[in-house]
Amino acid sequence: MFRRRRPLLRAAAVGGGAYMAGKRRAQNQAGQAQAEDDQNARISDLEQQQASAQAPPPAAAPAAAGGSGPGSLSDQLKQLSALHEAGALNDSEFAAAKQKLLGI
Repeated sequence: MFRRRRPLLRAAAVGGGAYMAGKRRAQNQAGQAQAEDDQNARISDLEQQQASAQAPPPAAAPAAAGGSGPGSLSDQLKQLSALHEAGALNDSEFAAAKQKLLGI
């Protein structure tokens, strides 16, 4: 009688252990997938922030050059020149902003 119970008990213990190990593995995989999804979302947010932070400077350069206060024309020309030399404005953008500033 004891000999019959041992194989059944052993099978039940092995089966239960395998079930728990499988369940633990599934939970770990789900946790890893969630962590990867969170990381991908953070990376995507950072990329969007960087893209939006890089876009305004070229648009802001002509807007800053639009003022026509007395005595500020030379200062604005210097700013345009500095932006052009720094590479923020290409040749056509620089020429267009200069013409707008000078009213040509």
